[in-house]
Amino acid sequence: MVSGTYGPARLEVGGSTLNYADRDAGAHRDRSTPAPRAISFCPYPPTVRPVTPDAEFGYELLVCRYAELAWHPSEGPRPAIVARQLGTEARRWDTVVIEVDPAAFARRREFGDRTLDSDLLHVVRGAPAEWAFYRDALPDPGYPWRYVRQAVHRAAGRDLIAKRRDGNRIQIRRKRPYPDWVERIVAVENKPDLDRSAADRLVDQLAHDVETALADEAWLATETTGERVEPALLRELPVEAGILATDFSAGVDADAADVAWHPSDLAPAEGEARSPETETLRLEIAERAYGKGWRSYHDTMRPDCRHFELRREGGALVPHCAAKGTLPTARECSGSCPEFSPEPPGWRTNGWPIEGGPGKGFTRVLARRRDRERDRVETVE
Repeated sequence: MVSGTYGPARLEVGGSTLNYADRDAGAHRDRSTPAPRAISFCPYPPTVRPVTPDAEFGYELLVCRYAELAWHPSEGPRPAIVARQLGTEARRWDTVVIEVDPAAFARRREFGDRTLDSDLLHVVRGAPAEWAFYRDALPDPGYPWRYVRQAVHRAAGRDLIAKRRDGNRIQIRRKRPYPDWVERIVAVENKPDLDRSAADRLVDQLAHDVETALADEAWLATETTGERVEPALLRELPVEAGILATDFSAGVDADAADVAWHPSDLAPAEGEARSPETETLRLEIAERAYGKGWRSYHDTMRPDCRHFELRREGGALVPHCAAKGTLPTARECSGSCPEFSPEPPGWRTNGWPIEGGPGKGFTRVLARRRDRERDRVETVE
């Protein structure tokens, strides 16, 4: 696991252990400051105990990692990125899978690692190939142009477009065309315990997904019990929604789920098309999924707490609270937690291999795993 202990800080990579002492051999360390926590991958095999957390949040993380490893569950591998807790004002999806065109996805990455919000998309997609006054080049936004001007400055500041002044006019020019990188969008509702009350709540949510057809597929992910699911529960759910039965008792891997019910394709029929507004909304969701991913839970937690850990559950890394011995939610892992104990400042002033403190180290570990998955998507043929 990636875990927290009290001892010399170390980082295990590929079986080798790097210590602060390796860098500063013989150097004196102030013993009044506790040693930083370790950030280490355990050398022993993944646990075989049941690891499905009680909280839906923990289950959601495991489903996200499964989708990253093994999407599509019934039709074979497809290049995709995964995010969580995204959608619209009317509906927020637990897990979002964005199936992409690998070559176009590589061109999208040239625009950076951050989300392009709706204002930036308006500028980047509409920027002309040759210099032009921005109000002549861009479509009418339907809101005051001063907000477009602000977006132009932001886009230029992020090196998304070129900008210059011609007198008191701001001219823009694209640096590269924005690619059509999104193939399909899949929405997954996660419910580890599919009982009567859970099924009742899910009916309206999945029916909304089917009726609006904002996503191309709608799924329900639920934990398998080894027993037959009550047919009445399945009959109440929309027949267009797929059902994914997961088994994370041995951790997360590509074989940790089976399709219990195949979904219907919600995309428009041949010869039909979604409205431009719907296509723009889908692209905005895909952009948020690209920038946020599913590992961004550390943004709403306190990885700088000395009790915060990352634990390996098969192929997934999930947060763990050493003080409570549980997988915490964002609400539980906060500064108001009675067990919250911030890292001593001395931990954060040390350098390699955990520069900035173990909390920053956890964040970098998650960011590297995100980037590795993006690299993998680019290479899929």
